[in-house]
Amino acid sequence: MTKALKELWDECVEIIRDNISPKQFDTWFACIEPQSFDGQQLVIAVPSRFVFEHLETTYIDLIYKVITRVFGKEVKLSYTIQEIVGKKKISKPSNGNDTILPPVKGEKKEPGIDVMSQATPVNDLDSRLNANYTFANFIEGESNCLARSVGEAIAKNPAQTFNPLFLYGPSGCGKTHLINAIGWGVKQYHPQLRVIYLSAHLFEVQYTTAVRQNKVNDFIAFYQTIDVLLIDDIQELSGHIKTQNTFFHIFNHLHLNHKQIILTADRPPIDIVGLEERLLTRFKWGLQAEIFKPTKALCRAILNYKVKQDALPIPANVINYIAEKVNGSVRDLEGILNSLMAHSVVYKCEINMRLADQVLPNFVKVDMRPLSIADVKKGVCKHYNVRETELCSQSRRQPINQIRQTAAYLASILTELSNIQIGDQLGGRSHATVLHAIRHIKEMAEVDPAFKKELDDLAAEIKRNR
Repeated sequence: MTKALKELWDECVEIIRDNISPKQFDTWFACIEPQSFDGQQLVIAVPSRFVFEHLETTYIDLIYKVITRVFGKEVKLSYTIQEIVGKKKISKPSNGNDTILPPVKGEKKEPGIDVMSQATPVNDLDSRLNANYTFANFIEGESNCLARSVGEAIAKNPAQTFNPLFLYGPSGCGKTHLINAIGWGVKQYHPQLRVIYLSAHLFEVQYTTAVRQNKVNDFIAFYQTIDVLLIDDIQELSGHIKTQNTFFHIFNHLHLNHKQIILTADRPPIDIVGLEERLLTRFKWGLQAEIFKPTKALCRAILNYKVKQDALPIPANVINYIAEKVNGSVRDLEGILNSLMAHSVVYKCEINMRLADQVLPNFVKVDMRPLSIADVKKGVCKHYNVRETELCSQSRRQPINQIRQTAAYLASILTELSNIQIGDQLGGRSHATVLHAIRHIKEMAEVDPAFKKELDDLAAEIKRNR
């Protein structure tokens, strides 16, 4: 290994270490060693197929963000599986008992599938489900309530109604968590069923390896014995025509024999380019359920759950700040919490707003510019569908007058302006007029919960659209 490669990889390691828990790092990344880098392709060594598959299904987004930052945007990643001297063996997180033995020292082979047999007992079948993703820790909100309800129904009665289930939504909205939770639910209610979860990318890797090993028939036969097939990011099969053809035959067999199929994608079937029409048609047979980006309220609930569950020393004002600033991604929420904890431990400092201000820009674009009266007026006018000239006019007719009072109140809590400055920006109102407006709106909010919610929602909207 060249010194330059080691230094670059050490830089990657430090970034990865900052973004996951120490336990996660020690389990999945401490066992990796870089093998070569030719300026375009980075080759890393892992001790087993199991580690490769877990990295590909759980950490691939993080890995690519890090290596493209350190090695360059055009870098491509490949793996070699071999025993790494001095590294510990990796145990499956599913039960903690079975040890995955690495290949004989020096032996290299492509990540793929072992010989798959229809006779594989259920107890010996690796479902590849992530033990951290269950219904118990899947926090429900407006953005995911339909998908979760359907998922729970499938877990209790697979292949009865919603088959196939097609979950779609933007990255970080919780699709992977939910599809794993469904898998664990099925195993809880129906332990005799054969359940497998994998990404479409891994399915493609397995198929390609089966072709090279002349084991395509074994590959197909194995998947035709599965009772519940969970495939993440199905859009990754776009352009892989032969893999699609094979998946088409597997899909038809499972559906015909009343086996449950659950797929996820970042968009609905109709918007996926590069998949055969006959596949897209079958994806529409069951139910399509959209998962939206988590709302601020759901982000706050997720953060509070994680803080309570892991006993993290993170104060409420920091939680609220993160929920307000994050761009609707559960992955970003987890990354921020991990980074806060890492900084706190390394630099021996408490987690507070100052530390949050340092960490957040690494995950989301944070606009630190104070809100202005222009931001408030723009938001109020858009919400109530009035022109700014009307808002700042001398008219005292309703509803313009109350809208103007609302703008004054919001400006008082969202900006750093004095009442005199607010009055000047709202048509030259006096200090007393602005003070009366603020008191009036505040009193209305105290006695009218619906109006208070409207104010809170409008304030949040103004912050988002500054």
